[in-house]
Amino acid sequence: DYVTKPFDLEELHARIRALLRRGQASEASKLSYGDLHVDLLARKVERAGQQIKLSPKEFALLEYLVRNPDRPLSRSSIARKVWDIDHDASSNLIDVYISALRKKVDKGFAQSLIHTVIGVGYRFGSSAP
Repeated sequence: DYVTKPFDLEELHARIRALLRRGQASEASKLSYGDLHVDLLARKVERAGQQIKLSPKEFALLEYLVRNPDRPLSRSSIARKVWDIDHDASSNLIDVYISALRKKVDKGFAQSLIHTVIGVGYRFGSSAP
């Protein structure tokens, strides 16, 4: 971007804010944790160079986990953010999706990224809490 002299200070601030927003948008389109890479725009997931195919809900679940690394996430918060529903304690919907996601993201790799937090829910990240 280029501003000619003389320039209005408010216009300069507006242009700087616009440039900062553009930079954040491109950075926010890709998430990474260790050897796992998530491209939000292309909706692609890779781990250690291997492409991982996910359903739309599995992708949304993984995105939520990766955006909240090393934080215990309750089943209720996962249900609200990924499915936009209130979690029914008798339902195993989230457990089923986590299990499917583990098979695709963790199976065959030395380090698991999706961990169960007993009495809470799940945590995404390294094995040490």
